[in-house]
Amino acid sequence: MSIQLWLIYLSVVLAVIATPGPSALLCMTHGAHHGSRRTLATVLGGIVASLTLMAMSALGLGAVLAASDTAFQVVKFAGAAYLVLLGIAAWRASPPSASEAAPAVSAGEGERTPLHKLFARGLLVGIGNPKDLLFFSALFPQFLDPSAPVLSQLGLLALTWVGVDGIVMFGYAAFGKKFALALGRMGAGRVFNRVAGGAFIAAGGVLAAVRP
Repeated sequence: MSIQLWLIYLSVVLAVIATPGPSALLCMTHGAHHGSRRTLATVLGGIVASLTLMAMSALGLGAVLAASDTAFQVVKFAGAAYLVLLGIAAWRASPPSASEAAPAVSAGEGERTPLHKLFARGLLVGIGNPKDLLFFSALFPQFLDPSAPVLSQLGLLALTWVGVDGIVMFGYAAFGKKFALALGRMGAGRVFNRVAGGAFIAAGGVLAAVRP
């Protein structure tokens, strides 16, 4: 792959990942409630989800999903339902902590959320959108040179995505914490939860309406 083609791919990836979506919203919410450092577990879950979808795309499962309306609908509605559940949980959660040193405790959990749960939520949100699988199936072939080894090119495409994804999502987590702190100082900490909860529920509705 030429450097010019890679730079075009990088610009496309940056534009796609930087556009707010369910994973960005989750990282921002987790950043607000758990701190940006602990939200690295959420970011890692999303990265693993992306790598899983890339692997499935490379194996041709994206085409299978596009051809099977039933499979697409099952994955789509499962992902949409999970986003709605996250929205309800965010709406009911305690306000984010007013201190950087004291991450908030989610309602009903009774103690600081374990890292593996943050990872699992990042993974499930990332992997629950079947359109992402179709996206990778359509994106990668545009940047592959059939005359060069495909595996090394796929590796470069995947590593580029992972690097940009990790940096951007951590940025969303850091912004979420700062934004929640600012609202907390104004006595409007619950506003963040209401907005985040409503956004998750809306994202679930949008996902439920998409077609292959």
